Amino acid sequence: REVFAQATIEGARALGLGDRIGSIEKGKEADLVIVDLDRPHLVPLHDVYAHLVYAVGRDDVRTVLIQGRIVMQDRRLTTIDEQAAMEEVAELAARLRRSGPQLV
Repeated sequence: REVFAQATIEGARALGLGDRIGSIEKGKEADLVIVDLDRPHLVPLHDVYAHLVYAVGRDDVRTVLIQGRIVMQDRRLTTIDEQAAMEEVAELAARLRRSGPQLV
């Protein structure tokens, strides 16, 4: 629990932002991560805080809200076209490869 608190409310306080972020309270910015705890590597669940700190990984994140806005739901991005973004990045990488190494 102590490590979880350090990563949330205590981290916010250390940054001087404890009045705005770090805990779920009325008037604070609503950044939330919903984790799928029904996964083989997370069973059995003895201590949710220990799981969140030591066992949960990025692939266990199901939904993300930033400032109250859902940006990922059921592991799918909601704010961008993920396929189009990947295609654009692949094209940019290809253009960089074609241009050859450049020294600054």
